[in-house]
Amino acid sequence: MQSLFRFCFILFDGFSNMVLASAMEPLRAAKNLTFDDRLNWQLVSLDGNPVRSSSGIMLQPDCALDEAEPYDALFFVSGYGFRKHAESLNISKLSMLSRSAKLVGGMDTGSWLMASLGLLNQRKATIHWQEVKSFEEKFLKVDVCNHRYILEQDRATSGGATTVMDLMLGLIRQEMGDAVAFDVSNLFVYDSERSSRGGRGARTQAIATKAPQLEKAIEEMRANLEHPKSLNELAELAAVSPKTLERLFQRELGISPGRYFQMIRLSHARSLVEETDLPASEIATRTGFASTATLSRAFSKHYNVTMQTMRQKRV
Repeated sequence: MQSLFRFCFILFDGFSNMVLASAMEPLRAAKNLTFDDRLNWQLVSLDGNPVRSSSGIMLQPDCALDEAEPYDALFFVSGYGFRKHAESLNISKLSMLSRSAKLVGGMDTGSWLMASLGLLNQRKATIHWQEVKSFEEKFLKVDVCNHRYILEQDRATSGGATTVMDLMLGLIRQEMGDAVAFDVSNLFVYDSERSSRGGRGARTQAIATKAPQLEKAIEEMRANLEHPKSLNELAELAAVSPKTLERLFQRELGISPGRYFQMIRLSHARSLVEETDLPASEIATRTGFASTATLSRAFSKHYNVTMQTMRQKRV
């Protein structure tokens, strides 16, 4: 791959502020550490108009995509509403503009938009973990992998904010070396360690390092939404006793395994309610609830709104 120093992020309404920050802040840190003026980035939208993040913040981009300065890497950054965005993409225009980049990538649900343009055909790709199954079903020509991020030749895809950070550190390592990537990583670890002194303590440290058994259990939960595994099954897969797994959840997350598992399933149910027209019965099946009534009760209690009302409010 040729050198990548000029980054262009195309934002779509519903993008995550945290995803965008996880993409830009490592670049900012790398530039500050190296004083390399070649490293630059720009924010664009399709038409140059402001875009609204998932938290309602309006962001004025630098310009429209077709007015952008020359770029080495083009990243699609989307969050909620990605299916609607995919339906309105100008395929010929975006495909042409994408060809001018040495690397084209998707962050969060940006992979879906790339796939809609045919940019991931016969390529390995990943997406936010909640959309992996739908991604596989929709794009049969894409080799969907449930990885944190994928960087291969002229394509890059990643999931949510932490995986975006991983991807950007990987790109910095590739372009600027291990030492710069290590220093950038340490800047953010240092900040999180400082904030932990306020009393939250060990919970700020990465679960993968502190409690790999817990991370394994959570991975299994996410991989088995349709057929939820019991506490005993999760504990066996994580190579700990059920009591130990319960203690790990309480210590690191302050919640029981069962409650956390339900939160994951309800989160995915909400995504399906907001992003698809699937009937409630199908959503219940995809999220492991015994019946539509069971899902409806749990959904209303957790979000304080019915699935029907939430669906009616979507734009």
